[in-house]
Amino acid sequence: MTSNYRNPAPTVDIIIELIDRPHRPIVLIERHNSPLGWAIPGGFVDYGEMVEVAAKREAREETGLEIELVEQFLVYSDPNRDPRQHTLSIVFLATATGEPQAGDDAKNLGIFESWRVPQNLCFDHDRILRDYWRYQHYGIRPRLGFGLS
Repeated sequence: MTSNYRNPAPTVDIIIELIDRPHRPIVLIERHNSPLGWAIPGGFVDYGEMVEVAAKREAREETGLEIELVEQFLVYSDPNRDPRQHTLSIVFLATATGEPQAGDDAKNLGIFESWRVPQNLCFDHDRILRDYWRYQHYGIRPRLGFGLS
C-alpha cells in the first residue's frame, strides 16, 4: 500500500553566539548551493536523529565549531520559507568559542554583529534574526500564530 501523505521536512537552524568576542557576534554562512545568499547554519534532520544531535552535527559540519545548545528558540513552518520544498525549522540558540571555518555546503563564513548583517539572507532567516535580536535585547518572544491573518 502506498501513502499519499506529504509531510514537511524537519530542519534545524542554529544561531551561534561567539561568547569569546565583544558584543557576542553570530556566525552566518554564505551558501554554496541554491538558494544562494547568507544563512544561519543548519540543515536537514536525518532519519532516526534527535533534533539536538542534528543541530550539533550541522553546526560542526558548516562552521567547524563544537557548540553548546542553550535553548530551543522557536519553530518556523511557513510552507513558503524554503523555495525547494515545505520545511519546518526548529531554531536553537547556542554558544561557542574559537575560530569558525566554512565547511560542508558553505562557500564562505562570516561573523556579524546585529547592526552589520548582510541583506541577502536566504529562506526566512531575516525574520528569525529579527525575532532573535528582539528576544536577546528585550526578552520578548513573538506571539504564537505570528504571520497568520
